Amino acid sequence: MRALVAPAKFLIFLALAALTLPVSVVVQCGAALPRTTVLPLQRAFPLGRRVDPDWLRARDRVRHARILQSVAGGVVDFSVEGSSDPLLIGLYFTKVKLGSPPKVFNVQIDTGSDVLWVTCSSCSDCPQTSGLGIGLSFFDSSSSSTSYLISCSDPVCTSQIQTMSSECPPQSNQCSYSFQYGDGSGTTGHYVSDVLYFDMVMGGSSIANSSAPIVFGCSTYQSGDLTKSDKAIDGIFGFGGGELSVISQLSSKGITPKLFSHCLRGDGNGGGIMVLGEILEPSIVYSPLVPSQPHYNLNLQSIAINGQPLPIDAAVFATTNNRGTIIDSGTTLTYLVEDAFDPFVNAVTAFVSQTVTPIISKGRQCFLVSSSLSATFPLVSLNFLGGATMLLKPEEYLIHVGFTEGAALWCIGFEKAQEGVSILGDLVLKDKIFVYDLARQRIGWAPYDCSMSVNVSVTSGKDEFINAGQLSTSSSSRDMLVELLPIGLIILIMHVARAMGFPFL
Repeated sequence: MRALVAPAKFLIFLALAALTLPVSVVVQCGAALPRTTVLPLQRAFPLGRRVDPDWLRARDRVRHARILQSVAGGVVDFSVEGSSDPLLIGLYFTKVKLGSPPKVFNVQIDTGSDVLWVTCSSCSDCPQTSGLGIGLSFFDSSSSSTSYLISCSDPVCTSQIQTMSSECPPQSNQCSYSFQYGDGSGTTGHYVSDVLYFDMVMGGSSIANSSAPIVFGCSTYQSGDLTKSDKAIDGIFGFGGGELSVISQLSSKGITPKLFSHCLRGDGNGGGIMVLGEILEPSIVYSPLVPSQPHYNLNLQSIAINGQPLPIDAAVFATTNNRGTIIDSGTTLTYLVEDAFDPFVNAVTAFVSQTVTPIISKGRQCFLVSSSLSATFPLVSLNFLGGATMLLKPEEYLIHVGFTEGAALWCIGFEKAQEGVSILGDLVLKDKIFVYDLARQRIGWAPYDCSMSVNVSVTSGKDEFINAGQLSTSSSSRDMLVELLPIGLIILIMHVARAMGFPFL
């Protein structure tokens, strides 16, 4: 036994030297439910495409018409687009595997809707190609051995979906849905049950794709913008808090906690990470969700410029049927109600008027800037109920639209809301950890470099450390730390460690 000690230490040394190897597998020793599921987040950009902010604003108005219609009448919006760089039209999406055998679908991330849906193979008018540089996939229930249609008599249809847009045509007896949006686009289809696959630790040294049956939508007809190939994708992954959301379905089975987190990278090529679990960061602050709302509404109370509150009546932010403040990853820019927008723009302009040249470009307040933004523009504070403040750097409320007269042209990235709902989009959500704690009915955030690793916790007494390609695990009761390694090396280390009598493995 003594002869094994030195080689074992050498193997462990080699393992520790390999800690930076990029791997996209979840590893946890002695896993206990609920577990944390990792969804690697990707972002696609049409090559070389730069778009005028006016187009972005028009696109957001279309989405907001849907959101406002949903606030008033309960219609949920599945369509989501977004980009941390408003001049590069991209979108955040993740991959999900559905069916038996599993098939991969690229689905848009949408915090403003509940249902996961993908395009059915029977859809004749749906896009067949995508301008995003990805191949489109189609779901065929007849090709999956674990798939079955949700009938109108199914308890899922009669209970969970009854508050949504559902239909039960007598000729088919299929539990169907039909979503129509304010811009004329929409989707119809039916609900199916099948297996969702995801990376999950099975305990000990075993790592495998875990799975769970879920109910999701299969789209058989799409209209309007959903039919355009330039931004076509396989479906929508709704991250809302409704009973039919994947978050709710998995948490009700004890597979994941009822919360999720994301960190969207704003610079470079974008990307980031989304986790069905809680990201741990000491600087996270929380604000309670407004109860009984169809979206993630927060109580915004005031806005400050370099610590000085703006003269805005807090009542303009109060949540009613057609007012409030929404966190929406599907909106590119950020929208403030008129009574808050005008004081904000005036305050920023007055603060920098002596050091930059304010100009109006296409009806928007812009600035010719020759020096650094951080040295010129103020910090903006969005203050929420519970004492939580969201601090915005200049790059998080300004957008760079080009150069004029040898100077950089930066414009206010906030827009005036056409209705009474303020919407915080990706312009302010980027480069921050966001935690959607549905169990405690709160949202938390903290500034963060989303190209770095993040710490994720579940309520099982284990802490997990995750980024887009790495994961490490530490026990809350010991100081042991195991970094993510290739599976063969992990198994080898564990066998050697057990042979050495290490008590923690």
